[in-house]
Order: sequence, then structure tokens, then C-alpha cells
Amino acid sequence: MAKDVIEQPVRHEVTRDLWTDDFNVNIGPQHPSTHGVLRLVVTLDGEVVKKVQPYCGYLHRSIEKISENRTLLQLVCFSDRVDYVAAMNANLAVCLAGEKIAGIEVPERGQYIRVIMAELNRIASHLLWFGDFGLNLGAGTPFFYAFREREQVINLFEEVCGNRLTYNYIRPGGVAFDLPEKWVERCQSFLDYFLTKLPEYHRLVTNNPIFQVRTRGIGVVTREEALNWGLSGPSLRGSGVDFDVRRDDPYEVYANLKFRVPLGTRGDTFERYLCRMMEMESSVDIIRQCLEKLPGAQGGHAKKVSMLARIPANREVLVRTEAPRGEMSVYMCSGTGGPKPWRVKYRTASFANLAALDQLSRGYKIADLMAIFGSLDVVIPEIDR
Repeated sequence: MAKDVIEQPVRHEVTRDLWTDDFNVNIGPQHPSTHGVLRLVVTLDGEVVKKVQPYCGYLHRSIEKISENRTLLQLVCFSDRVDYVAAMNANLAVCLAGEKIAGIEVPERGQYIRVIMAELNRIASHLLWFGDFGLNLGAGTPFFYAFREREQVINLFEEVCGNRLTYNYIRPGGVAFDLPEKWVERCQSFLDYFLTKLPEYHRLVTNNPIFQVRTRGIGVVTREEALNWGLSGPSLRGSGVDFDVRRDDPYEVYANLKFRVPLGTRGDTFERYLCRMMEMESSVDIIRQCLEKLPGAQGGHAKKVSMLARIPANREVLVRTEAPRGEMSVYMCSGTGGPKPWRVKYRTASFANLAALDQLSRGYKIADLMAIFGSLDVVIPEIDR
């Protein structure tokens, strides 16, 4: 846990002794801190932010429309591109929706493997965010620390499915392949190693006085505001709202697992940062439990599903999961039935988190804007689907 240092003052009051004109600054769409092709038009009074207007759409690929012309097996590869930073979690969400609407049951072993992959991907996603968040604040060293460990997670994924970024590994009915020989031992070895590195992150960043001054008291979101804005994930829990889909509306085998959900209290940038750091520890605990239960799990890694598996007519489902950035929901409607869904709709956390950026940033200095934006962990492909 980080030490308390100087508290950052609350938002700055804009006073005008002399008449000044507002000044608009364009950030993006090609900018290293926007986490993708995003344009922010920032209205300033001196150095104080008055308004932030996001402009999206630069990465729109019609994923939802394309999914309406694909079978349940074919559309999974497009979910990789919804959130390519955590593609396993996106695969899982759309597969759960397809299985629910088609009445497909997943073997217990396949469910445990899915949870292992989702939590490993959560760690990889948070590590990428941790390194990039340091860059947003002018600290380059954390990026190399984070990628040192993230590379090992990606290597584990490559052993399983041959891919390093977009996996298409979780499929309707289970997973594409069973775990390779000795993979479980290598995964356990990584978890042991990773837990020894987390204290390094805290010594390097969390307990750094400069980092704390840049994040404490900045971008404060109250509990009521977080709920009204529809925030989810660490951005919601950083404000003290104790909600996690994995625990409160469990899917797969999460109901069989015990884990801690990190909570913040003050709702500032530092609390959102700390929630993600502590979430990685919780993910390690979840993976370890799954690895212990895996040998006794019933069934194989998947139930075979036909390429042209038919969806019954007049059905609609809504499935929600806890992705690294927050709640990821998939709505699927069958229409008249057949092998292809009539409608596929994604609801991702980044859209609501980005929508809150304007109110979060008002009254703070422009130097604080990237700290606030980075603490929301917005990934643009989740928005521009």
C-alpha cells in the first residue's frame, strides 16, 4: 500500500482579473497518449481545462454489422478486434452469448481453461496500461518493467494457440485446443515469479512522491457520479462501489472461486491506479485456484459445435462479463432463426469511461488531463466498433 504524502488541492477556480479568450487545443487523432486514433478538443482558460470534447469514429470497422452475416463460429474472430488489448475476454463474452442463445453447454474443464485465459489476459492488459500510464506522466522506466512480465504472458498464449495478440482461442463450446504438455507448470512458475515483481512496481511508482502528487486528488469521481455516468470496472470500484460481475453475477466457474475485489475510497486517479494494481494480485489467486481444480474437472476442453449450428427463432439474450476495463456486455438476437444471428450488439466500458472525461477534467490543469485520461484505461477499438 502506498504511503500518504501531500494531498493535491481540489479543482482550480477560474477567476478573471483581466479579460482573456478561451483557447482550443487539438490532441490527436494521432497522439501517443490517446490510446488509439482519438481526437480531443480541449478548451482552456490559461492552463485550466474548461471543456474536453472527444471525437470518435476514426477506427470504426462495422464489426457488429459484419457479425450479423457470420455463423457463431465465424464471428468470434471479429470480437478479437473489439478489444485487441484483452482479446481473450472479448472472445469469452461473445461466445457466452452465442452459447446461451443456441443452448450449447461447455464442459467443466473448458470453463476452467477459459477463466485461466481471461485472467492471464487481464494481467497482460493491466501491465500494458501500467507501462503506458507511466509514459503519460513522463516516467519511461515502468514501461520496460511492465513489458518484461507481459512478454511472458504472451508467450504462454502463443504456446496454447499460436497467436500473440488476437487469439480466436475461446470458441463456442469451449476452447480450440487443450493445454499443451507442461503448460500448467510453466504457468505456475510465471505466477510465482510475477508476485515477486509487484513490490518492485510499488517501490518504483506507487510510493514515488512525484507520482502521488500527480495523481492524488486529481480527477475525483464520487460514488454517485460513478453510478450516474455508468462507469464500470476499476473506474467504478475506485470510487468505492463494491461491484464485480465475476462475483455478483457469476458466469463460467467464477461461482466456485474465492477472490478479493479491490476497492478505493476517494475516487481519484490514484485510487483507480491502485485498484488495477491490486486486481493483478486477485487474478493470480484466481488462476491458481483454477489450476488446482483443473485435474478434477469433468469433460474435455470443448464440446464439438457444427460450423452451421442453428439458432432457434425468436430468441434474444444479454450476457455480461467483467473485462479488464469494466463490464463488457453482448446482446444477441436470433430473429427468424438459422445459423447466423439477426443482431449482435456490444456494450463496452471504454465508451462510458470516455464520456465522463469532460466532467472529470474541468477545473484541473492541462498537465493533469493525461493523468485523468490514462486512469480511465480507455481503448479506442472498444468504442469504434
